[in-house]
Amino acid sequence: MDSGYYAVCTALTSRTAELDTIANNLANASTVGFRAQQNVFSTVLADASNPSGSALVQAMNEYGLMSGTTLDLSQGTLQKTGNTLDAAIEGRGYFEVQTGNGIAYTRNGSFQISAKGQLVTSTGDTVLGDNGSPISMPAGKIAISADGTISLDGAVSGKLKLVEFPAETQLTSLGNSYYAAPANAAQPATQSSVRQGFLENSNVNPVTGMVELVEAQQTAEIMQRALSMFNSEIDKTATQDLPKVG
Repeated sequence: MDSGYYAVCTALTSRTAELDTIANNLANASTVGFRAQQNVFSTVLADASNPSGSALVQAMNEYGLMSGTTLDLSQGTLQKTGNTLDAAIEGRGYFEVQTGNGIAYTRNGSFQISAKGQLVTSTGDTVLGDNGSPISMPAGKIAISADGTISLDGAVSGKLKLVEFPAETQLTSLGNSYYAAPANAAQPATQSSVRQGFLENSNVNPVTGMVELVEAQQTAEIMQRALSMFNSEIDKTATQDLPKVG
């Protein structure tokens, strides 16, 4: 079968996956602490066993594939809320959270106090202190310092556990602005600070996202039309040329 048919199929598949990623980014453009996902594309030479083919043949057999996604780790803008339980991170750090499925990391500092008097996330998961334990929050005026120390009426109640990851670390999105990291990848934060009364907006750029969405849609439509042309040609061959061979 014409190698161009396979090239169009892989291109359409890649663009469809790209559309899903872009749509997810746009859907989370207003989600606190959300990290945009970026598509990663690669090429594969279908006829790698025959490198001596002409430049045209090699070009026709070089298919574009979507290899996966990576997280955009750039800083989102900080928005002042005035809520004493809100905390935003300046720098590369993450808060460490204990979920029902294990440890997770987040930059969503929209915290609350649970019925047990512990600091929790907006989804009810326990925010961990620098000693790895929950942070107790007795009644009192709350103050959170730049290093994450929490004081109530001037008495230290605990300290937020801030961690950073080496640049090459691949974080995995878990939803709800939560991320997972490889074992032992988290390190104590040294280049991050906390700002009380602020939240970090998503780092998704809606305008850029809409442009990318339109471009991906147009490319997908072109690939669909090309695929229809190939199908018509294949049908023609099956109905007209193959009987002649018989």
